[in-house]
Amino acid sequence: MSEPVRFLTSFAQSVATMALYGPSHPARKRAVDASYRILRDLQTHEAQPEFSFLGDEVVYGHHPLREMRDWEWAARLAASGVQRLEFAADVSRDDFEQFLDGVVARLGLSAIESAEARPGAALSSIRYGPLGIRGEGRIAPLVAQDLLTDASLTYGLTEEVATVEWMHEQVTARAQLPLLEAESVVRSLAVAMHGDQEMLIPLLTLREFDEYTTTHSLNVAVLTMALAEAMGMGARDVRAFGVAGLLHDLGKTRIPIEVLNKPGKLTDDERALMQSHTIEGARIILESDRELDLAAAVAYEHHIMIDGGGYPHRRIARKCHCASALVHVCDVYDALRTHRPYRAAWETVAVLDYLEKGAGSDFDPDLARTFVELMRRMEGRIEHATLADLRAGVQAEAPATSP
Repeated sequence: MSEPVRFLTSFAQSVATMALYGPSHPARKRAVDASYRILRDLQTHEAQPEFSFLGDEVVYGHHPLREMRDWEWAARLAASGVQRLEFAADVSRDDFEQFLDGVVARLGLSAIESAEARPGAALSSIRYGPLGIRGEGRIAPLVAQDLLTDASLTYGLTEEVATVEWMHEQVTARAQLPLLEAESVVRSLAVAMHGDQEMLIPLLTLREFDEYTTTHSLNVAVLTMALAEAMGMGARDVRAFGVAGLLHDLGKTRIPIEVLNKPGKLTDDERALMQSHTIEGARIILESDRELDLAAAVAYEHHIMIDGGGYPHRRIARKCHCASALVHVCDVYDALRTHRPYRAAWETVAVLDYLEKGAGSDFDPDLARTFVELMRRMEGRIEHATLADLRAGVQAEAPATSP
């Protein structure tokens, strides 16, 4: 058993033990001592160990711990807001126990009275938070008292927006796709959609044209997951389709902004350049991770229509992947309801009518009909916000039919 796996195993044992026994029980002390000792052993090899929890995936530094796949604690930690966990080189035993106290409360494993809880102070030696931008101070210091007194979470889209913007910057500057961050955004969106146990569809409304790639990517990911659920798909497939939706327009990071936002008609050369984003997107994804073949297929195929029209042109007709057909519906819906430099936004009713009329020619008929029925049924449960609202910490309210 590797040192990181040994530590995570002891960490889970400590949390479980602390949920059973009070602060003065010797079993609790033994469990914390053992886990802290293993942490210090780990730090002889890695002074500042870092773990990331993506549902059923565990990553140590940048290396997936394959032997920890489907480790039940990973999903529980991620769902409670502990998606990334970092330990400083000087972490003390008291800080470690205080942190474990907070985790126990956040996971809802113990009804610790606030009067019994030890005074909570910011633990600069232990940091946790959502999986966001590395090296940009996005992981706030853990305040154990906050964990003990407020185990509930409020999910907005502020972190997700910042992460997607950063992902696009990484692709543009370094030609690298941060896969962990992409998967984390999708998981966070899934939580936001089901925050009150009933489905919500949190969509972003465009305010500035330059924000289009970010808002559109997030919206298509949300709509894709909602449609996948409506089609009866399982959670793992829903997330995989969500990642494909998030990355479907990644190739547009290679298109000059003056072409993307051109108010007039494109020239033939500009149109060819714009249409190349499907090929570029597939290339970026495959070069980043060969296991993302589904997302690459969607990036390549999402502008191909059921009747064979659209682009890129294929010499031999073949059926597109079902994920591509699904993303195609969601992509067109969000694109038409968004104001662009070359046309005004359509009203939601008009977009849904367009999808219905195109069922069987442009769009897969079952997917189009299911999507239209879903959006009409969800009227009143679609939340809108602009990027500016999110950055200001304000959730805007808008009618469901507002573009």
